[in-house]
Amino acid sequence: MELTLAILIAVAFALTNGLHDAANAIATLVATRGATPGQAVALAAVFNMAGALLVGSAVADTIAGVVSTSGSDGVAVIGSGVLAATIWNLGTWALGLPSSSAHALVGGLVGAAFVDAGVGAINWGGLEGLRPVGLAGVLIALAVSPLLGLAFGFVLSRLDARALRRASRQVKRPLVRAEWAMSAALAFGHGANDGQKAMGVVAALLVAGGELSTFSVPLWVKLVCGASLTIGTAFGGWRIIQTVGRRIFGLSSLGGFASQSAATAVVLPATFLGAPVSTTEVVASSVVGVGGGRRRWRHIRWSLVASIGFAWLLTLPGAAVLAALTLPIWRLA
Repeated sequence: MELTLAILIAVAFALTNGLHDAANAIATLVATRGATPGQAVALAAVFNMAGALLVGSAVADTIAGVVSTSGSDGVAVIGSGVLAATIWNLGTWALGLPSSSAHALVGGLVGAAFVDAGVGAINWGGLEGLRPVGLAGVLIALAVSPLLGLAFGFVLSRLDARALRRASRQVKRPLVRAEWAMSAALAFGHGANDGQKAMGVVAALLVAGGELSTFSVPLWVKLVCGASLTIGTAFGGWRIIQTVGRRIFGLSSLGGFASQSAATAVVLPATFLGAPVSTTEVVASSVVGVGGGRRRWRHIRWSLVASIGFAWLLTLPGAAVLAALTLPIWRLA
């Protein structure tokens, strides 16, 4: 019963991840009026599911390796950790704040493991070449990825503006098509990266519960987590779309294309390296980069950027505290 409950919560986490993060793949497409909300959601849903099913399990393996757990204690620790992450996701989604589901999940797992067995339950890790391992590796990936999104957004915005400075209005239609293509690619990357976070949790639960002898991601886990992520995309995310697509910086179709391209250039390679990154962070930082690339720094709403940054910084310790509080309750249930 405890194992089943923990798996259901992990699936619910995937759904809140879709509510919270998947909208980022289509935020600029909708904000620049390249597609209607219905068209954009359908696009994101299809490619989210494809990414979750077709890409391997490198990110899932990294997530599962953040803490060391086993047996019934392992089920309790992972279950309370993912419950804390789910609660955090719902709270920030209700406020329209694009915080990081990856930060929330890692914080929840670490907080629960620390309360359960102290620092010895945390795999500190680092980098094995470019591949992140353990908590330190995940934190490095989460810290570097938005900086790359900012840099790529800036550079691509400058290059696009220079290449198309003499273009006529006839370029608008090809630009919209390019936005669609980049939104699809970003949704695919999101499904691959974020879908694997929930998959890693479920697979770790199956190992801790004795249902699997070694870590692997069964097909049914991929299907369930991918479907849950997709459902979340279809039923929510508009608060986050408003924040990312319109409130940080007013994007044109060209700016939207640059932002989507920059984010895709970060999320997809990170997925194949096994780096769990935050699509929210990468997309939001790429929008800021696009604003800078257009030499419109003063048009960026820095107060909103500061609020988003504060939410990112608060997410990991906040989810850790929530997990520390939910673990004793979980054991009493």
